[in-house]
Amino acid sequence: MGRSSYVATKAAIKGFAIAARYELKPDGGSLLNRMRLLRELLEYTLEECAGRAAVACRITVEEEIAGGITREDIEGVLRELGELPDLWDFAMGSWEGDSVTSRFAPEGNQEEFVAGLKKLTTKPVVGVGRFTSPDAMVRQIKAGILDLIGAARPSIADPFLPNKIRDGRLNLIRECIGCNICVSGDLTMSPIRCTQNPSMGEEWRRGWHPERIRAKGSDSQVLVVGAGPSGLEAARALGMRGYDVALIEARRDLGGRVRQESRLPGLSAWGRVQEYREAAIAELPNVEVFRESSMTAADIIEFGFQHVLVATGATWRTDGVARFHTTPLPIAEGAQVLGPDDLFAGRLPEGKTVVVYDDDHYYLGGVVSELLALQGYDVSIVTTQSQVSAWTNNTFEVNRIQRRLIENGVTRITDHAVTRVGVGGVEVTDVYAGAVREVECDAVVMVTARLPREELYLELEGLRAQGELQSVRGIGDSWAPATIAAAVWSGRRAAEEFDAELPSNDEVPFRREVTQTGLRRRPVISGDGRGPASDFSDAGPQSKSAATSYFSRNRHHYFCAALNSRRRRCRIGSV
Repeated sequence: MGRSSYVATKAAIKGFAIAARYELKPDGGSLLNRMRLLRELLEYTLEECAGRAAVACRITVEEEIAGGITREDIEGVLRELGELPDLWDFAMGSWEGDSVTSRFAPEGNQEEFVAGLKKLTTKPVVGVGRFTSPDAMVRQIKAGILDLIGAARPSIADPFLPNKIRDGRLNLIRECIGCNICVSGDLTMSPIRCTQNPSMGEEWRRGWHPERIRAKGSDSQVLVVGAGPSGLEAARALGMRGYDVALIEARRDLGGRVRQESRLPGLSAWGRVQEYREAAIAELPNVEVFRESSMTAADIIEFGFQHVLVATGATWRTDGVARFHTTPLPIAEGAQVLGPDDLFAGRLPEGKTVVVYDDDHYYLGGVVSELLALQGYDVSIVTTQSQVSAWTNNTFEVNRIQRRLIENGVTRITDHAVTRVGVGGVEVTDVYAGAVREVECDAVVMVTARLPREELYLELEGLRAQGELQSVRGIGDSWAPATIAAAVWSGRRAAEEFDAELPSNDEVPFRREVTQTGLRRRPVISGDGRGPASDFSDAGPQSKSAATSYFSRNRHHYFCAALNSRRRRCRIGSV
């Protein structure tokens, strides 16, 4: 494998080196002067690598802010420095701009910013844009826009994407749906998750593989009730293990909530969760799918199934109970109250004015408001948070959602809770000051919380306790309503653990990375703060404090020394 060294012109280096808005001169200073730091960093890096490693430079091509880096700036940099690094990596000015969700940008959306830049250098260029379609990748290369395709999120969804393109197995590519649930792991300090690839983050912890799974441990047959995201994934994974699986769905169409939600504005790419799994199941002769087949507990016993996974989904509440209210709201008789399930079924509010109550805080409140506004309703959305769909801050969508709502004429009533529903209006209360006011409306749509459809599971669990079934397990939203990613993960876990001997609840069911402390020799500053001590083992608390203070006071000088000395290499210890 080749070695490479990256020089990033994003963050501080990008901002202070190129953007005119950081220059104190009235005219912003000349571009040649502003790119000097970048030139020197590239030259020093090339000298240090001395051909032993390739040098790549990631550079911002668009900041999407006033006074930011311009197209003229980037073209000027490439004309002057285009032949220095071994590769150019074009990127947007922020992670939010680089990783836009499918709801707000199509595949390859960065083309308008990078098109034409390749002509300014003979060195190869790479770019990103949530590429999932091989055709879109090939078009960018043949059109001379890029030489290499960067695929971070698509590789999370399908690490074997290049192999499947090479082998012509395009129908089995798990295309990224652009939901950014993977990004949310970084912002919430939690394990990474992927809606399409439930093995992401579990490769080492649980030994899951995105393409392979251990063979079956018995000749058992498994019934999966419900073909939503969890049921589809469980049936697919069990089928790959070699079990005979019957997948039962009450409706004609598979997909459950994924099929319903992918019809909402901007969420069509989410249908890939269903499409990939349908395609994968179609290639498994040991998995049978039965559509329009409602099944009761008595039916299951009659057909002789001994192992059942229940994936019957969840139902949206319409009584206002969620995060803010733990008991149902007072709702006047005759008030028109709907939930997302009504909209999914095609039942729209009567009248012209609608209040959407968002106490879910993820994407759906904003999407429902957008849907109703596009249908011609006068929409107000009430939320207890300071922003609509506040949790989407973790998926880089929250600002775009506010803008979309404003553009569609939706009135946002933030930091308020709906506290009473009447005929012709709702009472809303300021969550901080307690001030109460009325908002007129013909109907209310509650986007609050969901309840699991667990009746079948509970009945089957009772039969299992009586010895009529060997195993019953609830999965997905029917067990714990959550994200689509959590439902898919739940289906994979059920398939992985079927017929396995599980540890007790007192044991952690996965491997953990446990940090072990130990003495490490690190340069520090002596107790008087004027020079280095030999080691932390030689320095007391005062010395450590002095070291931190010393580097805080002299960080600028060390940074400048590292840049201005081409012969003497300065290494700054971490204290």
